[in-house]
Amino acid sequence: MSETVNEDLYRDTVELLKPGDIELAGAVVHTTYDSSEESMLHQLTLDAGEAVAERAGKGDTYVYSGNDSDEFGVNQHQGLTLEDDEFVWECQQLVREGTFDLVLYWEATGDQDAVLADVRNLDGVDRVVAITEAGFEL
Repeated sequence: MSETVNEDLYRDTVELLKPGDIELAGAVVHTTYDSSEESMLHQLTLDAGEAVAERAGKGDTYVYSGNDSDEFGVNQHQGLTLEDDEFVWECQQLVREGTFDLVLYWEATGDQDAVLADVRNLDGVDRVVAITEAGFEL
């Protein structure tokens, strides 16, 4: 995939993070999965969300998905706390040039490097690009 196309995605993701009520951190997760591997992508999405939730320390979470509501797109998922439906993470799944990319973001906790390391170690991850309100790191 051309770097220009990727950089446009990264810039768009930076814009998603700002301005908001809370400071957000995020990542674009390039996967090895193509459209025939949606079940594996689903598991990767859950695992990435769990990595964020564990680092956020907000307790047990559940996934609220696009197919659960007309407020979200089908490939949009949100991790919320069980206790009070508090936001923990959100993810959009995109098919780009034959493979899936995840746009993942969460409340910034100062532990972004640990979250990114956890996500990089998940099955199916090709590359992870860190995103903050200030920009992205290639």
